[in-house]
Amino acid sequence: MAATQRAIDLAKAAAAAAEDKLASKIVAIDVSEQLALTDVFVLASAPNDRQVSAIVDGVEDKLRELGVKPARREGERDGRWVLIDFGDIVVHVQHEEERAYYQLERLWKDCPAIDLTS
Repeated sequence: MAATQRAIDLAKAAAAAAEDKLASKIVAIDVSEQLALTDVFVLASAPNDRQVSAIVDGVEDKLRELGVKPARREGERDGRWVLIDFGDIVVHVQHEEERAYYQLERLWKDCPAIDLTS
């Protein structure tokens, strides 16, 4: 089963909010076939810890406007990789070094990418 339209819409909103806060390398991956916990991973990078925090705040603010609150937020203390779980989507905001090291896109390469432009 593919990601729900709601999950895709939330992923696009999260990606737009991340882009507004100058995130780079923003991608969305449909993981619904592989995971029962969520439909979409949104990945975004930032050059420093402060920018990671700004992106996280921007994404949470945007989704809150849409009536969606995070179930949990992890990694904020270190500011290197923050995971925000919204249920339908999980947003990963990573410092560029963590993004290069963990290569989540490579781990989920068998899952389809979601077009964030439309």
